[in-house]
Amino acid sequence: MSTFAELLLNGISMGSVYALIALGFVVIFRATEVVNFAHASLLLAGGYVTATLHDDIGFWPALLAGIASAALVGAAVEFLVMRRARGGDHSVLAIVTIGVDILLTTELTRRLGTDVLALGDPWGDAVLSLGPISLAHTRIAAFVAAALLITTFLLAFRYTTWGVAMRAAAESTETAALMGVRLGRVSLGAWAVAGGLAAVAALFLTVFPTPGLERATSLAALKAFPAAILGGLDSTTGALVGGLVVGVTESLATGYQSDLAFMGRGLGDLAPYLVMVAILLVRPAGLFGTKELARV
Repeated sequence: MSTFAELLLNGISMGSVYALIALGFVVIFRATEVVNFAHASLLLAGGYVTATLHDDIGFWPALLAGIASAALVGAAVEFLVMRRARGGDHSVLAIVTIGVDILLTTELTRRLGTDVLALGDPWGDAVLSLGPISLAHTRIAAFVAAALLITTFLLAFRYTTWGVAMRAAAESTETAALMGVRLGRVSLGAWAVAGGLAAVAALFLTVFPTPGLERATSLAALKAFPAAILGGLDSTTGALVGGLVVGVTESLATGYQSDLAFMGRGLGDLAPYLVMVAILLVRPAGLFGTKELARV
């Protein structure tokens, strides 16, 4: 039972980090109806800036610089690339984001090389012991930070003018534009917010017990993609629930890998996708996604 509780707590912690990444997918999709496959490169960019600056200016200023840098990169992608193609087919725009991701990731991985960079976090390898349960301080910090950021975002999404504008754009871009909503500003803000959330997620994906920031870190965004899909790409609540489902599923599948050896190795990496497929078979729009009705 203690093993299960420990795996569950770790899963919830990592799930909250996945929820941050999934929320970035959802924010951009709600604002532009485009699936952003460049999200992995935003995550890597924020982590890289934090890792390279923490020795010179300290951890917290470096983290703020990483968040700001990822937000600026996201805003630049929207302004320089996506805005030029606005009005095009959404599937084509999604493919454009794949190209952007390849360009950004190639440059960042060239700079990283084979190095594994520490981000200089203050928690180190400290572990909290609660009887038979051990939980790394980084996992606790990840959960607290993710909870605060997600709560702040949801409040801003509901009560600020930016949030109202985004909700209006998500309902109907044409109507929102006629009512005076500046769609370009909404889209720019969505990309910037998504980049900032990805930078925070990059921190908690690369601290203890993982070795640090490396070329493969950006692949973590692929684990958060099932969270956004199974929760519903147009649902902020779905991003939160989907992230927790993916985190817990991955943690339990990895922890009980030896008992599930008959299913092959690497089940922890595969399990989130299996859950996603199972949920989509029952609810094609995701757990909280909006069903589209078509007259035939």
